[in-house]
Amino acid sequence: MPKAKLDKRREKRIQDEILVDAYTSEEQALGWYYYLQDKLHCPFLARCISSRPISPLRRGQEVCVEGQPPEEECYREMFVTVSWDDQTLAVPLEQLEPVRADKTTRQAIEDWHYWLRQSYEFLGTPWS
Repeated sequence: MPKAKLDKRREKRIQDEILVDAYTSEEQALGWYYYLQDKLHCPFLARCISSRPISPLRRGQEVCVEGQPPEEECYREMFVTVSWDDQTLAVPLEQLEPVRADKTTRQAIEDWHYWLRQSYEFLGTPWS
């Protein structure tokens, strides 16, 4: 993903709403997790924009995002749950763009994609 142009409004939102008082990688991950939990209005339709070896989704496929997996699954990156072949799977949010979703959901996903394009990362891992 190419680095995004600096977006001061988005940077401020990320600092003020997501990472405020987050001093460890676990706190940062949980900040993102709960921000997304509050902002993603599920279910919504999303399209896969990139393939990942850890996910069965392929570019162009559309899926219904149902929610989020347990928080402990999101200490390294953000995942969402999708319906897939009569089961529920957790897939990286990085893979998805909203197709049919409200403005708040779209903005939250764009915030996560922006964070990744800026090459930001959590301050290590909660196990360090």
